[in-house]
Amino acid sequence: MDLQTVLPVVILTIGCFAYIFWPQERIIAPIEKTRLDYLRERKEVVYDNLRDLNFEFRAGKYPADDYARQRESLEAEAAKVVTEMDTLGG
Repeated sequence: MDLQTVLPVVILTIGCFAYIFWPQERIIAPIEKTRLDYLRERKEVVYDNLRDLNFEFRAGKYPADDYARQRESLEAEAAKVVTEMDTLGG
């Protein structure tokens, strides 16, 4: 092997290692979430779960009694979340 084939490979390898392991200058500070932000996210998750439950029940994956229990549970959780959001002013 001569220098013309080895040198580009060495330069490329050094460049790749420098790109991968070079310390980043900008570090993103974590966003502090308030209780209201958490409740909004939780409400969306519960509503998505209710939509999925309804879809799966219509598709025949759940018996009626299991569906009713799951729906009651999710609706109760949604009610708690919305009530707490109202008390916090959201």
